[in-house]
Amino acid sequence: MSKTDIVTVTNLSKRYGSITAVDRISFSICSGEIFGFLGPNGAGKTTTINMMTGLARPTAGSIIIDGIDAVRNIKKAQSIMGIVPDESNLYDEMDGFDNLCFCGALYGMPRAARESRARELLEQFDLLKAGNRPFKAYSKGMRRKLTIAAALIHEPKILFLDEPTTGIDVESARQIRNLLLNLRLRGTTIFLTTHYIEEAERICDRVAFIVEGRIVAEGSVSKLLGSTGHGHAIRLTADAALEPFVCELQARVPGCTVRAEPGHAATVVSKERIPLYPILQYLDEQGVSVFEAKELTPTLEDVFVKITGIEAAESRKEARKVGIGR
Repeated sequence: MSKTDIVTVTNLSKRYGSITAVDRISFSICSGEIFGFLGPNGAGKTTTINMMTGLARPTAGSIIIDGIDAVRNIKKAQSIMGIVPDESNLYDEMDGFDNLCFCGALYGMPRAARESRARELLEQFDLLKAGNRPFKAYSKGMRRKLTIAAALIHEPKILFLDEPTTGIDVESARQIRNLLLNLRLRGTTIFLTTHYIEEAERICDRVAFIVEGRIVAEGSVSKLLGSTGHGHAIRLTADAALEPFVCELQARVPGCTVRAEPGHAATVVSKERIPLYPILQYLDEQGVSVFEAKELTPTLEDVFVKITGIEAAESRKEARKVGIGR
């Protein structure tokens, strides 16, 4: 393990009889970074996070967390972890403050320390007004935030989150993303699984794609974005449908591909830089005015689709049907 790595996973596998859920994966996580674990439903994301946090025992391989063998000495490793499962593990009848204090007691925190920390977290997560209400009365977004707060009660070195923003409202999801970024600034290492690729692109330093139990790509977001071979792309928006002009546009700009889109738009793609003048001149001759020409840049979703062959939107849709990230 290098001096900057807090987690090193090597040849990690998990089998259930004849089924291999996770197949000899290896990766490392640097101290103080947000590491995203992305993949379609059934890829092995939750199985991996369960092995790393001691909720499932690996069939083979090693997990080292802050110098601790997390397979042989999971209790010691758990003392420096905060764990946020995909379903809340807090108590419905207890209020927010008591839930946090109870979690602090489980980590051996003295009463005064855990009560002080609980008040601090309720304020940090904008839950002070709800602190004396039973957990069952919380909205989905509030429940998610309190579950994350409970995982932070003992100020862990590393935070594990399984689908932290699934099924909650937009504003709560935004607040959680900001909280995670603030935690990173304070030096907390964060490992998260997610189906929301745009979320990972926004907050993660590095990501890994897992498909059918195997990691198929891993690296910084900028490195993966640079691996798409995207070339150049421009989206044109006009005052008339562009579909009738697709063939002629392709003929006038050799080496490009033109695809008509709804809303009087078209996308021009080429490996080389795209000259706009002949396109605009031709359309003007046809009585069509272009009022926007926007250069498109690749997204992490483009990388995901290219590497896995799986449409990200379809993956999210299926995940909502059957349960995220099993």
